[in-house]
Amino acid sequence: MRGLFTTLRLLLFVAGLALVAGCAGKDDLDEPPVPLGDFRLGYTIVVAKNAKDIPPSRQATAEEWEAVLKEELQRRFGRYDGDRIYHFGIAVDGYALAVPGVPVILAPKSMLVLSANLWDDAAGKKLNAESEQLSVGEGLNGATLVGTGLIRTKDEQMRALARNAAKRIERWLVEHREEWLHYDPDAVPPLDAMAGTASDEASAPASVPGAEVVTTPLDDPLDAPPGPSPAKPDEAPSRAN
Repeated sequence: MRGLFTTLRLLLFVAGLALVAGCAGKDDLDEPPVPLGDFRLGYTIVVAKNAKDIPPSRQATAEEWEAVLKEELQRRFGRYDGDRIYHFGIAVDGYALAVPGVPVILAPKSMLVLSANLWDDAAGKKLNAESEQLSVGEGLNGATLVGTGLIRTKDEQMRALARNAAKRIERWLVEHREEWLHYDPDAVPPLDAMAGTASDEASAPASVPGAEVVTTPLDDPLDAPPGPSPAKPDEAPSRAN
């Protein structure tokens, strides 16, 4: 009986690996971005120093979370070239990075919990009254079925969570685009026009150097408009000249 159980478990594991290969989804970043009105990304502040790990979990540092989230937010939102600058203030509240477990039968899951804020640079104010708390997983695919603790490294798990978090934030903005982003559903350009080209000299870079930013310094970077020094997310923005 023990040998039969071992064989079945091995078969389930192999089937899961095959499913991983067959479920590799297409990255939607290859497609035209979802319309977000006049959105253009300014600064992204990510603070992870207060993140709590949810056991059982692999360990990740605040610096690792801040780096991967900034990268994935830039990948997704750096594609927009609207005429108004918006900033993100993100706090990582908690996470779980799956550890190795018994395939299928006991496969720990990964999760990321964060709080998001959106700032309108020109208006100098936060657009959401309360921080929006979002929870994401690695997605439903062969790897998560088997348990990504067996299939993926810690960095791969974090990358998948950060990518899904950026996509979830995009969905949050879509829910409020008419209210916050001056989105006009009757004036949406054709999809082929939205695709654009990276070499378009008329498109300003995502970081918008030299653009006017809000200069009022506050204590909490998640409650303050990001200033011109995003490399230090745990500090309040300095006063611009």
